[in-house]
Amino acid sequence: GDIGSTAQAYAYAAYAQYNADAVTLSPFLGQDSITPFLEEPDKFVFLLCQTSNPSATAIQNYGTPPLYEYIAQISKTWGSPEQIGLVVGATQPEALQRVRDLCPESWILAPGVGAQGGDLQQSLSAGLRSDKLGLIIPVSRSIIGAEDPRRAAQVLRDQITNTRLDLNLPPYDPYRNLVDGLFSTGCIKFGSFTLASGKKSPIYLDLRRLVSYPSVLDMVVDAYIDKLIGMEYDYLAGVPYAALPIAAIAASKLKRPMVYPRKEIKEHGTAQAVEGVFQPGQSAVLLEDVITSGGSILTAAETLRAAGLDIHQAVVLVDREQGGKAALKDHGIQVSSVLTMQEILGRLYAQGKLDQTTYLEVRAYLAGEHANT
Repeated sequence: GDIGSTAQAYAYAAYAQYNADAVTLSPFLGQDSITPFLEEPDKFVFLLCQTSNPSATAIQNYGTPPLYEYIAQISKTWGSPEQIGLVVGATQPEALQRVRDLCPESWILAPGVGAQGGDLQQSLSAGLRSDKLGLIIPVSRSIIGAEDPRRAAQVLRDQITNTRLDLNLPPYDPYRNLVDGLFSTGCIKFGSFTLASGKKSPIYLDLRRLVSYPSVLDMVVDAYIDKLIGMEYDYLAGVPYAALPIAAIAASKLKRPMVYPRKEIKEHGTAQAVEGVFQPGQSAVLLEDVITSGGSILTAAETLRAAGLDIHQAVVLVDREQGGKAALKDHGIQVSSVLTMQEILGRLYAQGKLDQTTYLEVRAYLAGEHANT
């Protein structure tokens, strides 16, 4: 990669002079160094993400989330899976699995099998998409240096084909462990509940419990971060109270500042409606646990807007699909959700964690509420 004008010259040389179909690029200079290589619709770019050399992790695992994860995430905002793939070394099977989780549709170029010692079966298991495609394994030295290179290439090809066909890959589900964690910790409850909106519900999400379960809390925070990457904002803003610890941890991990609106203004001290240090005109993205009617998010947005902050984005863990997103859109707030309540319900039933009676009752309730919005 290089600055825009130089990158354009490199792209011309690669595609027009050398007739390359794909190039490998470093994302270190940012999106404008990559864009010139994406202007040809029939060409492809692989971005260096987690490379196979021994010292790569000293740089590429730095930070929270690790740099290689951030590259994988932000690449999805630079182009489609038909344009951009990622280089992830076969010598790093855990990273290969993580990148596949983050980018389920992308092509991955996985060097490192052969002379570098990467395990072929581990690489295929970690890196293939659910359709058993999406992974390119380049092998050079162990084939070039073989007594019979043609035979060595044929043997490797057969190994890849047979292993790929034998693998029993489940359908991709990035949030299976998250939903399991929420259910096992009692954050997802079934019974009879009154929501903040005043509506009755047979299912309830209580994320206040997460502070006592750090491993599940960490998964929840990572799910929010996945949505936040690629968004433009100056601050994170947690909606009291359940989302405050989530917002605080996400802000710490992302190294971004945080503010939050108070539910009640103190009669002593500074008597501020918004806690944190900011300047009018700066922007904040709201973090909330669940959206039903959107009332709590709108109240928080109004408080922050009155203080001079620009609020036009929100991220929630769960959308109950009861009209909240549409209502907030009318107030200039775009809401992104990690899961819907219907998706959670379906996962729990498929995993045998719900009996059929409860499943059908709650599904009918959610479908009815969705139809009434």
